[in-house]
Amino acid sequence: MFSIRSGPGRITAAEAHERTKNRDPAGPVLLDVRETSEWTAGHATGAVHAPLPELLDGAPLPTAARGRPVVAVCRSGRRSQKAAELLAERGIDAVDVIGGMQAWTEAGLPVDDGRGGSGATA
Repeated sequence: MFSIRSGPGRITAAEAHERTKNRDPAGPVLLDVRETSEWTAGHATGAVHAPLPELLDGAPLPTAARGRPVVAVCRSGRRSQKAAELLAERGIDAVDVIGGMQAWTEAGLPVDDGRGGSGATA
Protein backbone atom coordinates (compact mmCIF):
# COMPACT_ATOMS: atom_id res chain seq x y z
CA MET A 1 0.00 0.00 0.00
CA PHE A 2 1.18 3.53 -0.69
CA SER A 3 0.45 6.80 1.00
CA ILE A 4 -0.43 10.04 -0.67
CA ARG A 5 1.49 13.05 0.61
CA SER A 6 -0.86 15.80 1.63
CA GLY A 7 0.01 19.42 2.05
CA PRO A 8 1.89 21.89 -0.11
CA GLY A 9 3.76 20.86 -3.21
CA ARG A 10 7.49 20.68 -3.69
CA ILE A 11 9.37 22.00 -6.70
CA THR A 12 12.94 21.93 -7.96
CA ALA A 13 15.31 24.88 -7.72
CA ALA A 14 15.06 25.40 -11.49
CA GLU A 15 11.25 25.47 -11.28
CA ALA A 16 11.44 27.93 -8.38
CA HIS A 17 13.76 30.20 -10.34
CA GLU A 18 11.49 30.05 -13.39
CA ARG A 19 8.39 30.89 -11.32
CA THR A 20 9.96 33.81 -9.44
CA LYS A 21 12.51 35.35 -11.81
CA ASN A 22 10.16 37.84 -13.50
CA ARG A 23 9.48 39.72 -10.26
CA ASP A 24 5.84 40.22 -11.18
CA PRO A 25 4.39 42.18 -8.21
CA ALA A 26 1.43 39.79 -8.11
CA GLY A 27 3.38 36.65 -9.01
CA PRO A 28 5.11 34.11 -6.80
CA VAL A 29 7.78 35.35 -4.40
CA LEU A 30 10.81 33.37 -3.26
CA LEU A 31 10.76 33.40 0.56
CA ASP A 32 14.05 32.49 2.26
CA VAL A 33 13.30 31.11 5.73
CA ARG A 34 16.90 30.62 6.87
CA GLU A 35 18.48 32.39 9.82
CA THR A 36 19.78 35.94 9.32
CA SER A 37 23.44 34.83 9.28
CA GLU A 38 22.68 32.37 6.48
CA TRP A 39 20.72 35.01 4.55
CA THR A 40 23.52 37.56 4.92
CA ALA A 41 26.15 35.15 3.59
CA GLY A 42 24.19 34.76 0.37
CA HIS A 43 20.66 34.34 -0.86
CA ALA A 44 18.85 33.85 -4.13
CA THR A 45 18.69 37.06 -6.09
CA GLY A 46 15.29 38.69 -5.59
CA ALA A 47 14.34 36.61 -2.55
CA VAL A 48 12.55 38.01 0.49
CA HIS A 49 13.69 37.05 4.01
CA ALA A 50 11.51 35.73 6.86
CA PRO A 51 13.26 33.37 9.31
CA LEU A 52 11.22 30.26 10.10
CA PRO A 53 11.31 30.80 13.91
CA GLU A 54 9.61 34.17 13.41
CA LEU A 55 6.94 32.63 11.19
CA LEU A 56 6.39 29.88 13.77
CA ASP A 57 5.92 32.61 16.41
CA GLY A 58 3.10 34.08 14.32
CA ALA A 59 4.96 36.87 12.52
CA PRO A 60 3.25 38.04 9.34
CA LEU A 61 4.90 37.66 5.98
CA PRO A 62 7.14 40.53 4.86
CA THR A 63 5.20 43.19 2.96
CA ALA A 64 6.71 42.12 -0.38
CA ALA A 65 5.28 38.61 0.08
CA ARG A 66 1.78 39.45 1.26
CA GLY A 67 -1.06 38.47 -1.04
CA ARG A 68 1.26 36.50 -3.33
CA PRO A 69 1.98 32.80 -3.83
CA VAL A 70 5.09 31.78 -1.89
CA VAL A 71 7.99 29.56 -2.89
CA ALA A 72 9.80 28.81 0.39
CA VAL A 73 13.51 27.99 0.44
CA CYS A 74 16.05 27.18 3.15
CA ARG A 75 19.47 25.50 3.16
CA SER A 76 18.46 21.90 2.43
CA GLY A 77 14.66 21.84 2.17
CA ARG A 78 13.61 20.79 5.67
CA ARG A 79 12.75 24.21 7.11
CA SER A 80 11.17 25.39 3.87
CA GLN A 81 8.91 22.35 3.80
CA LYS A 82 7.80 23.18 7.33
CA ALA A 83 7.31 26.85 6.33
CA ALA A 84 5.20 25.89 3.30
CA GLU A 85 3.01 23.70 5.49
CA LEU A 86 2.60 26.50 8.06
CA LEU A 87 1.79 29.07 5.38
CA ALA A 88 -0.71 26.72 3.72
CA GLU A 89 -2.44 26.38 7.10
CA ARG A 90 -2.71 30.18 7.09
CA GLY A 91 -4.44 30.02 3.70
CA ILE A 92 -1.39 31.07 1.65
CA ASP A 93 -0.60 29.36 -1.65
CA ALA A 94 2.84 27.92 -0.82
CA VAL A 95 5.33 25.35 -2.13
CA ASP A 96 8.90 24.64 -1.13
CA VAL A 97 12.17 24.04 -2.95
CA ILE A 98 13.48 20.46 -2.88
CA GLY A 99 17.10 20.57 -1.75
CA GLY A 100 16.92 24.26 -0.80
CA MET A 101 19.77 26.67 -1.45
CA GLN A 102 22.16 23.74 -1.83
CA ALA A 103 20.22 22.65 -4.92
CA TRP A 104 19.89 26.29 -6.02
CA THR A 105 23.66 26.83 -6.08
CA GLU A 106 24.34 23.39 -7.58
CA ALA A 107 22.02 24.41 -10.44
CA GLY A 108 24.13 27.55 -10.97
CA LEU A 109 21.26 29.90 -10.17
CA PRO A 110 22.02 33.49 -9.08
CA VAL A 111 23.06 34.20 -5.50
CA ASP A 112 23.99 37.56 -4.01
CA ASP A 113 25.02 38.97 -0.66
CA GLY A 114 22.68 41.98 -0.69
CA ARG A 115 25.63 44.36 -1.02
CA GLY A 116 26.17 43.98 -4.74
CA GLY A 117 28.51 41.01 -4.46
CA SER A 118 28.17 37.39 -5.38
CA GLY A 119 27.14 35.53 -2.25
CA ALA A 120 27.87 32.08 -0.94
CA THR A 121 25.19 29.92 0.59
CA ALA A 122 25.54 28.82 4.17
